[in-house]
Amino acid sequence: MEWDGAFIVGGHNYGQGSSREHAALPPLYLGIRAVIARGFARIHRRNLIPQGILPLVFANEADYDTAEQGDEWNIEGVRQAVESDEITLSTSTGSGGAIVLEALLLTREREVLLAGGTLKHLRDGSQGAV
Repeated sequence: MEWDGAFIVGGHNYGQGSSREHAALPPLYLGIRAVIARGFARIHRRNLIPQGILPLVFANEADYDTAEQGDEWNIEGVRQAVESDEITLSTSTGSGGAIVLEALLLTREREVLLAGGTLKHLRDGSQGAV
């Protein structure tokens, strides 16, 4: 099996207790591209963004119950989706349908994510940091 990044699926208050930036590093080094959760601990969510990891919430919380380990999920046109805040995830296993996700990003967070993280954002000429 070839590794091409992955998603983490979490429940309510994902990242609770992880107020340090270091908690966002393991997903980064594992190739995690997005965390999809019912909800995020505020500080942890904010720490994912500088690493270029997209924090997404289920538009319909019941969709969480359709997720199973090993499901194959895909987000087409993620760049355009981040710009619009609404993302549709297609599944080829499990429920076999589409799941609507929300990004709910501030303008600055969106800029950082579209650049690929804070370091790339700063290198590319941003004024200041997140």
